[in-house]
Amino acid sequence: MNIVTVIGARPQIIKAAALSRAIRTSYQKQIHETIVHTGQHYDENMSQVFFDELGIPKPDYNLQVGSASHGVQTAKMTEGIERILLEERPDCLVLYGDTNSTLAGAVAAAKIHVPIVHIEAGLRSFNKSMPEEINRIVCDHCSTLLFSPTQAGVDNLAKEGFRLNNEGPYSIDNPKVFLCGDIMYDNSLYFSKIAEEKTDVLQRLQLLGKPFVLATLHRDSNTDHPERLNSILDALLEIAEEMPVVLPLHPRTRKMIGQLVEPQKAEKLFHSENLRTTDPVSFLEMVQLERHASLVMTDSGGVQKESYFFQKPCVILRPETEWVEIVQAGTGTLTDADKTSILEASRGYLRQPPTNFPEIFGDGHAAEFMLQQMIQCFNS
Repeated sequence: MNIVTVIGARPQIIKAAALSRAIRTSYQKQIHETIVHTGQHYDENMSQVFFDELGIPKPDYNLQVGSASHGVQTAKMTEGIERILLEERPDCLVLYGDTNSTLAGAVAAAKIHVPIVHIEAGLRSFNKSMPEEINRIVCDHCSTLLFSPTQAGVDNLAKEGFRLNNEGPYSIDNPKVFLCGDIMYDNSLYFSKIAEEKTDVLQRLQLLGKPFVLATLHRDSNTDHPERLNSILDALLEIAEEMPVVLPLHPRTRKMIGQLVEPQKAEKLFHSENLRTTDPVSFLEMVQLERHASLVMTDSGGVQKESYFFQKPCVILRPETEWVEIVQAGTGTLTDADKTSILEASRGYLRQPPTNFPEIFGDGHAAEFMLQQMIQCFNS
């Protein structure tokens, strides 16, 4: 079976590692994978390093699209992916998540009748002002096989009209929905021991054996709005007076701080002894920070999950989340960008951390399950 996998953003590169690893170890004689990197993330530290560190095969194609407006970026990717699909003639196209790379792959494949496999299907924030929400909805409704990591995702698809009892042969008009567990849980289990042995990020940041808070901030709904960005940064600076805070900065977040934050506050932010801003960290370094943090604060969906995998409380810097199970379990709290809510939730979790983390993300073998279903569907 020939498959084409499209990746373009950091989280997709990491997720693809689990599927590529499972192909190498268990399905090498049955599946040939062609990897297309759109170049949506073009910074060296946020792209190539992940291929090297996670052992992902070098991409067969790199579209080198880079940064642009949604329309320009998606159009360039759609054109490039269509050309590759016509050349490779795969049995299916594998897409991850909800980025512009996902949208471009879905549109390109559906128009030329290449079946789509969507990993992380069914996730919904119910906020269509977010580009990611549009991308994931379009991709789901173009897909033949939909792999949902949680029961909530399956329920969302059922509410949108997907029939859960469909029988094969499967197609875009007769799709199949699977509850499969989370592919990132596979990765977290696999890489956590490697991270312990191969990274020195705790030593570099002088945090070994010390409690600290890990924060990430990258969504344009937060970074591009002065009031929201300043409110979150004010909360981080106040928390940092009580406990060290590590803030790896996405390149565009650093750029927007320079544009939207008053110079005096930016100076304090970048030179605070307890608020330690860094360049983007590698995946293994991120795993190590998540494992040892006392609390995680983030607007990233992936980091929300990873905090749960490592049984850490999470303050979610958004008004909604696709991972509603985390909030329902009481291990995550939605604070939006409100400083008062952020401080209240953070101090509450630091004072009394949650102890119950139900098993809601599968058994750590999602990649193998997905590949078995793909073989049954497309290799018969």
